[in-house]
Amino acid sequence: MTPLEFAEKYNLKVVTPGDGTREIKGAYCGDLLSWVMGRAKEDDAFVTVMANVNTIAVAVLADVACVILCEGAHFDEMSIKRAEQQEVCILESEEPAFQVALKLGRELGL
Repeated sequence: MTPLEFAEKYNLKVVTPGDGTREIKGAYCGDLLSWVMGRAKEDDAFVTVMANVNTIAVAVLADVACVILCEGAHFDEMSIKRAEQQEVCILESEEPAFQVALKLGRELGL
């Protein structure tokens, strides 16, 4: 499933489409960016509430398929511009990270 397909199916807001056609192969939930940097895998969906420009940098370094902001968190304009420049797909959900991760797990058969 791609980030854009996931967003459509579960009514997530697409903030930046980036390369939203990549296949999501796993998920990593975390808010401590140094941990995410060392533990998220390529093509994971990065599920978080951390909405700052450093989150975009970590998404690029970890080469994740997308960033899913949960619990109604929103990036500021500078972070969105950086995500657009780096072609990072950003989705937003009002739901808690756990609920989003459960949906991802079901979709991915994890």
